[in-house]
Amino acid sequence: MCVSQGISGNCCCCPPAQLFQEKICGNFGPNNSVVVWTAFDVDDYVQGTFEIFNSASSTGNAAILITGVQSSFTTATPPGFSRAFSARLPIAFQIGSPSNTSGTFCITLYKRIRA
Repeated sequence: MCVSQGISGNCCCCPPAQLFQEKICGNFGPNNSVVVWTAFDVDDYVQGTFEIFNSASSTGNAAILITGVQSSFTTATPPGFSRAFSARLPIAFQIGSPSNTSGTFCITLYKRIRA
């Protein structure tokens, strides 16, 4: 059983949980509002970092919506800029881009795996 404290009282028989990192990158294009990532279950990932780069040749702001279990927020990224945001217990990432607006995104997700 994993509740044992061992002989010395400072160890246990259960190995510590491991963190698994997953990275997803891609491009977004003009005249589009798309959910680029969504979790299968609400507690699939313990943390996520969401990065977006809006090309300098874009004419409009790229809007992002990050949805988490406990909160959601939206922000705009102007042409030629990049932004990164972190969310605890993320469940969805959406990008909206007007005409003549494009760029790239990367998502880094962290999942706790118990042995």
